Amino acid sequence: MMKHLIYIVILLLACSACHNSRKQDITDISMEKFEEANSLYLLVGTYTTGESNGIYVYKFDTLSGFSQYISTVEVENPSYLVAAPDEKHIYSVTENDTEAAYANAFAFDKKDGKLTFLNKQQTGGLAPCYITIDKEQKFVVTADYLGTLTVFPTDATGRLEKASQVFKFEGKGIDRERQNQPHIHTAEFSPDGDYLFATDLGTDKIYKFDVNATESSLKKGTPESFAVKGGVGPRHLAFHPNGKYAYLITEMGGTVIGFNYKDGMLEEFQTIVADTLHAKGSADIHISPDGRFLYASNRLQGDGIAIFSIDQSNGQLTKVAYQPTGIHPRNFVITPNGKYLLVACRDSDLIQIYSINKATGLLEDTSKTIELDMPVCLKFVSTE
Repeated sequence: MMKHLIYIVILLLACSACHNSRKQDITDISMEKFEEANSLYLLVGTYTTGESNGIYVYKFDTLSGFSQYISTVEVENPSYLVAAPDEKHIYSVTENDTEAAYANAFAFDKKDGKLTFLNKQQTGGLAPCYITIDKEQKFVVTADYLGTLTVFPTDATGRLEKASQVFKFEGKGIDRERQNQPHIHTAEFSPDGDYLFATDLGTDKIYKFDVNATESSLKKGTPESFAVKGGVGPRHLAFHPNGKYAYLITEMGGTVIGFNYKDGMLEEFQTIVADTLHAKGSADIHISPDGRFLYASNRLQGDGIAIFSIDQSNGQLTKVAYQPTGIHPRNFVITPNGKYLLVACRDSDLIQIYSINKATGLLEDTSKTIELDMPVCLKFVSTE
């Protein structure tokens, strides 16, 4: 009997030592692979109808691709985020299709990587799905999916003042089911900051506004809008790093439309297919920091990212490849050094991390996945 007791005690001690040793090994490996000097903060917006409860902050090593969880701030359905140019404040939407639709302001402390809620303001519209801020940090703009664009001045502390302008749009498109009213999906400032472009999935238009930085306001531009092919559903817009080209991903058409850009004017020069399955679920679009490659996410069927090379002399796109991803790739982001592309796969509850081949633009899954319930928006902020 005594021998059995001694054996059990020895076994338990051995298992405990083994467990502690394994835990220590994992910690050592984590510390070895994560380099503070190469890190950025990764901010993740989520839908909070499941297990997530707000905005999550990680540190991301831009050389190794490893990440560390840092903190969370509670906020309802922060499906899109933007950092102020000085990165001291973060703004998010609360994407509700009720009166509880808000723009939210947070202070961001880079020393500990924590967000502190400051205040919120109603958007005056329904289902805000995009938020941006002007380069002077004087006002924030939200795009409401159900047809409005809202301007919020900011005060010296970064808080949002009540909406100073609410633009309500009218019209419909040729698709009776999905274009029965305006659907403003993004609000993107031009590279020089003099104009703001709002994409309308519902009417197949890109609206233009003149920016008045002095008065922190917008004015309808001339022309007021640029039309694209009927039924394609404009979604997200990205400007090339050289400022000469703009590219539009169309959700329903599954295409990328290229434009020459100069002094607030968009001149279409190309349309190329991104979603060969015609699933009508294209989502996001980004360009590599060196301007050589364009990436466009597609959902609903054959979830993945279409990869295009960009002709530096004229902006023309050429299809390079297609990278399958997790389910429902929503927003994605590219590290400033151009080494990694991170994808928020909403319905797979994970963030996939791909390495980028800078010569070919091709993506390779690193398997360094971040597991998180319903991630939908990714933004990088410096740690300094």
